[in-house]
Amino acid sequence: MFKFFSKSKNAAPPTKADFSLLKTDMHSHLLPGIDDGSQDIQTTLDLIKEMMELGFTKFITTPHIMWDMYRNTPAIINEKLELVRQALAEAGINAEIHAAAEYFLDEHVEDLLSRNEKLLTVKDNMVLCEFSMAYEPRNLKDVLFQMQMQGYQPIIAHPERYIYLEGNKDLYEELKASGCYFQLNVLSLSGHYGRSQQELAIYLAKKGYYELIGTDLHGTRHLDGLHTVITNTVFHKLLESGKLLNASL
Repeated sequence: MFKFFSKSKNAAPPTKADFSLLKTDMHSHLLPGIDDGSQDIQTTLDLIKEMMELGFTKFITTPHIMWDMYRNTPAIINEKLELVRQALAEAGINAEIHAAAEYFLDEHVEDLLSRNEKLLTVKDNMVLCEFSMAYEPRNLKDVLFQMQMQGYQPIIAHPERYIYLEGNKDLYEELKASGCYFQLNVLSLSGHYGRSQQELAIYLAKKGYYELIGTDLHGTRHLDGLHTVITNTVFHKLLESGKLLNASL
């Protein structure tokens, strides 16, 4: 089924990163100059070209909406998206790119929900969201419930990076039981963010909790790291699990 990841005992180990089975990267920061990702259009084009060489054919880029730092709106995001699409066409780069957002679950998001404002979605009703990496938000489950009540499917971005949950793995169970999707930052498997994050990523992968994989690409430092993941056995098992939704986005 997955000839690149042949299970033959005589098969040579992969020597080049190939993410073509995923097809779609659904978490990145490629729109120029609106968050801590790409800062100019040329960098965006260069990153997309290199991602295509790794096998990605579709990009759903997700700039931060974090009201204390990045006050992005759908209008701002869509304006930047059209700028990137135009630049890709002018450069002759045949890449499909769309934009959603990575919503930080703060008071601004609560306000958007209270006013029934339309949220940007990865696909259909799927909304990518994150929360504090320093401490568990007091009203996390309430905000996620409000999202669901308005018909949204929450995707928890990089749950393995909330390392304070090492001592409270029950919250993972509760989020999954409530219907949340989990999205793995693929670089977590290689220890890019730290050993604790790597161990939590392996734990969640073994539990079968991930529905999506993203690069969370911000720049070349992440791009370089993608080459180290290709020999990771947990990554292979996720690809072969049949659970990942990336290719259907």
